[in-house]
Amino acid sequence: MDEVSRGRIINAVVTSSEVIKILGISRARLSQLIKHNKLKPLKKNLFLLDDVLRRKSEQAGLRKLYYRPRGDRPNEKL
Repeated sequence: MDEVSRGRIINAVVTSSEVIKILGISRARLSQLIKHNKLKPLKKNLFLLDDVLRRKSEQAGLRKLYYRPRGDRPNEKL
């Protein structure tokens, strides 16, 4: 494998730890995303960066729809 191909692969693949940082989620949430086929690993701990970035853009839209900060939820005591 030449250096150009190797560099492309290295830049296109991220580990599960990097996915957690990019998406700003917990390891448990990453496991849920994998289980529900929202994010598919290449191997056990390797993901395509394009897939992760696509999920990040989807996630931003979903957070706008469903996320409510603490104190805005009905019957919630602070």
